[in-house]
Amino acid sequence: MALRHAVLAALLDGDLSGYQLAKEFDLGVANFWHAQPQQLYAELTRLEKNGLIAGREVIQETRPNKRLFQVTDAGLAELEEFTAASAKPSFIRDDLLVKVQAADHVDTEALIAQLSERATFAQAKVDLFGKLLRSMRQDRTEEEFLRHGDRIGPYLTCLRGLAFEQGNRDWCEHAITVLRERQQAHVRH
Repeated sequence: MALRHAVLAALLDGDLSGYQLAKEFDLGVANFWHAQPQQLYAELTRLEKNGLIAGREVIQETRPNKRLFQVTDAGLAELEEFTAASAKPSFIRDDLLVKVQAADHVDTEALIAQLSERATFAQAKVDLFGKLLRSMRQDRTEEEFLRHGDRIGPYLTCLRGLAFEQGNRDWCEHAITVLRERQQAHVRH
């Protein structure tokens, strides 16, 4: 997947400025694709140049003018083609896992501190995803929303982000427990 597809997908809900797109990435898209704001602005320029999005100037009286972008028919065709292609499996590439791999030969306390930090970060993301899901559902149950909601794509990707972060949190907490128990057993012997 290229950044272009993530940007096109994020613009499906309506016209967004570059700033709004960056916020959208922070809140929803970041659970499956991370990009810095400057990368997003550069991608918007490329997409517009290639005719996959169209930008229009919005004149504002009390603020600087802004450009809003929307997906064109060519952009929708690009997303359709991307969606039809086989998805490649994802792979984990995580510095923390390399450190845990070396757990038997490194400072256990430092490793536990990093695992604890990651668990805290994951819990914050779990809380954020829970809030986003409730906001998307509004007063409907999840089952009602998934059956009758207008756009379920963002909801489903948010569910995946939630499961991913819950898994991260749970694994970190389990690893901490195992390391602590081994540390205590080693002290006793």
